[in-house]
Amino acid sequence: MKPEKQEEHAKLLKRFLKYMKENPKLFKEMKSTKTFTQTFGGIAGAYASLTEYASLADFEKLSKRLLKDAVSTKLNAEFMLLIDPATLTDNIWTQVE
Repeated sequence: MKPEKQEEHAKLLKRFLKYMKENPKLFKEMKSTKTFTQTFGGIAGAYASLTEYASLADFEKLSKRLLKDAVSTKLNAEFMLLIDPATLTDNIWTQVE
């Protein structure tokens, strides 16, 4: 996140979360999602989103659908202007049982 873009990012995140709530069928593969901001240690103000899917195939299905959705594509383009691309990562985690 570019430090000077924190406020814009917070507003954009709220818009995206509202869009998700208003369009649950579009995001049907998501079992859960939560977004956190770091308040102590590391990089203060950094964000992390944890999203749960039943399978990698569900993640891929949703990703493809969002690429075809005009609103989602627009929100993503706006998001990319607010971040430092070098700090953006996607990671896949598997629950330890």
